[in-house]
Amino acid sequence: MEYKNIVVAVDGSQASEKAFKKSLDIAKRNHARLILAHVVDSRTFASAEAYDRTLSERADSYAKELLDTYVENAKTAGVKDLVRSVAYGSPKVKIAKDIAQDFEADLIICGATGMSAVERFLIGSVSESITRYASCDVLVVR
Repeated sequence: MEYKNIVVAVDGSQASEKAFKKSLDIAKRNHARLILAHVVDSRTFASAEAYDRTLSERADSYAKELLDTYVENAKTAGVKDLVRSVAYGSPKVKIAKDIAQDFEADLIICGATGMSAVERFLIGSVSESITRYASCDVLVVR
């Protein structure tokens, strides 16, 4: 099977950096479109924004800068067909359900999390949710 539309979830973490690097090879090998997806988890700062109204602006700025860096790195690596996607909400839901469907993804690549077993039990990991809810193949990179 050849992949045509690959979503890679990036958040600036070490795990997502590994996923990004893996996605470059897969995108080039398959001559695929690479969708660089970042989800601003607006739930984490919704209540804090009552005290600091610049949080959403800073989150937007961070997302733009982050994706700009990934785009430049992808171009340098030889990936030509690139798309940026910034969404707002829960990364657990947005990546697997909305972004993947919007771009007709046939593969989602994400990094494994560094959470402990207790943290995964209490809140679950993003990668776990993606594998549960995605309607396409998912590659979780360690």
